[in-house]
Amino acid sequence: MSSTELPETRTAAAPPASRTTRAVRVADGEELRSVSLPGLTLTVRSRPGSEPGLPPALYIHGLGGSSQNWSAMMPLLADLVDGEAVDLPGFGDSPPPDDGNYSVTGHARAVIRFLDSAGRGPVHLFGNSLGGAVATRVAAARPDLVRTLTLVSPALPELRAQRTAWPTVLLAVPGIASAFAKLSKDWTPEQRVRGVLSLCYGDPGRVSDEGLRHAVEEMERRLELPYFWDAMARSSRGIVDAYTLGGQHGLWRQAERVLAPTLLVYGGRDRLVSYRMARRAAAAFRGSRLLSLPDAGHVAMMEYPETVAQAARDLIVDHGGS
Repeated sequence: MSSTELPETRTAAAPPASRTTRAVRVADGEELRSVSLPGLTLTVRSRPGSEPGLPPALYIHGLGGSSQNWSAMMPLLADLVDGEAVDLPGFGDSPPPDDGNYSVTGHARAVIRFLDSAGRGPVHLFGNSLGGAVATRVAAARPDLVRTLTLVSPALPELRAQRTAWPTVLLAVPGIASAFAKLSKDWTPEQRVRGVLSLCYGDPGRVSDEGLRHAVEEMERRLELPYFWDAMARSSRGIVDAYTLGGQHGLWRQAERVLAPTLLVYGGRDRLVSYRMARRAAAAFRGSRLLSLPDAGHVAMMEYPETVAQAARDLIVDHGGS
């Protein structure tokens, strides 16, 4: 095993998938398709480039998110890249993986398998939160697949997590997710969405009425999925496990091995990934750029898509674009 090869990890099998009858929202200009791989099915949201031959980009969402988290930013780069956003296994419209592996390594393997099967690499790779940790593993393990790397509030290990992040960490404890599901069974989808927005946005007021309505509809759809809480719990456990993994497979060690030009984006009002981690990340990723947004929360690409897109554009253009 080479120093950047992903270690093999397995967890118990996931419950059988049951597809919901509710339709997944697809914005104008987007295309949705299903990609079947052995033991794995991924839903991929495409935003084709404005002209043929543009270099490919891949966007990876965070815990509890989906490919829709990138819908605001993808069109802003459509003149520069041919964009695709993936629903990680068990999230969005992707069913659980057959092996039940929701570790950061498991998600990274799914991304690598998708890129290899599609022959789209190397790509301009984007990741938010959990997706940032996944993208870091991909870039370290397979530098041949990554042209540039843009990380928005990446979930890299913190010695002292913020108190507002503790509920997410607690989801990793066996039984907590099912207990919370029972405790919150009377909460309306809108109440749940408003709670998520207050946690993830620096200013939830930036979400339009239409955006709120779409988020509530998506929450209603996800709550019908029999594996919703299981995917959340296992992926939360995967993040915690990745935080405690040391040696050559530790995320900070992996960050030091990334060769791709990297853009780091941190929000000053992030309640899940501390803003103080920006300096450590900038030191770990060699030659990286840092974009600090004092008023942004955990999902800057949704709150300030134009600003994040411009920084990503500068990175891509400065490093050849193709």
